[in-house]
Amino acid sequence: MREIKNVLVTGGAGYVGSRLVPELLAVGYGVTVYDIMYFGSEHLQPHPKLRVIAGDIRDTAKLGAAFVGQDAVIHLACISNDASFELDEALSRTINFECFEPMVIAAKNAGVNRFIYASSSSVYGVSDKPDVTEDHPLVPLTLYNKYKGLCEPLLFKHQSPDFVCVTIRPATICGFAPRLRLDLSVNILTNHAVNNRKISVFGGTQMRPNLHVADMCDLYLLTLRVPDEKIAGQIFNAGYQNLTIAKIAENVRDVVSELLPSNTPLTIGTVPSNDLRSYHINSSKIETLLGFTPRRTVEDAVRDLCAAFGAKKIPESLIDDRYFNVKRMMALQAR
Repeated sequence: MREIKNVLVTGGAGYVGSRLVPELLAVGYGVTVYDIMYFGSEHLQPHPKLRVIAGDIRDTAKLGAAFVGQDAVIHLACISNDASFELDEALSRTINFECFEPMVIAAKNAGVNRFIYASSSSVYGVSDKPDVTEDHPLVPLTLYNKYKGLCEPLLFKHQSPDFVCVTIRPATICGFAPRLRLDLSVNILTNHAVNNRKISVFGGTQMRPNLHVADMCDLYLLTLRVPDEKIAGQIFNAGYQNLTIAKIAENVRDVVSELLPSNTPLTIGTVPSNDLRSYHINSSKIETLLGFTPRRTVEDAVRDLCAAFGAKKIPESLIDDRYFNVKRMMALQAR
């Protein structure tokens, strides 16, 4: 295994990247962020070992030049979450799928040793199995799920002793990060509990896996340190608590009521939903093979968000489009 010193993070100015990049720098990695900057880059603090490149991952030549000198790539960039496909379908197809294999080839040609791909546990679509493991059939309900799944075999086509490839299928991420998303289930419900004093649950019976953003960052750091043979050609589910949307709402209500008693009573209402994704993922493989166990709960994520609201770190959270992927990209007329 070649020592990893330099890491390029595509989408490094996004939700997970904005929390991951400072952690990579803190432990000594040289970090290159390559991001189209739909959501800005002001939250990326200057650092002597940080290089920030504003670029489109569809520009394979520019991205390939950025790969030179990198030991590892963590590929986070995408048009993220199912609702984003309300946008121009071509935007999502070209960014989430068509440019993927050319990017992988460019990374390999540039001498990158390790490629870590952020897929999604939403590739499972709907399953009534009590534990969905990595070999479960993929039943995508949206183009986002479909493209995430289709990229996985394209990556593994290029697996070799000198180009180690691994796919992570994360649960729905939650908790505070400098570039915050408020269009994810736990974060949505907390925002409304704090600022509207009421929670609207869309559906409620759907089962969703959850993972704190800090645990997600811990996992990416781990994938840079483990020996090649532990991860080469592997797919890993990465989740912690599998909860129904209704149960998440109850947990949010309880934590917000405890921390902000002036917001009580908090009401929970239910409205119909056309988002039928429901699955209970099993993450025992990643614990067994890599020793990874998440340490933070949904309740911890709600507490973190409440603290950030209290510290005025999340202004205009109900109306500012920077917290909402679809709204921001529509406002930018992204193409």
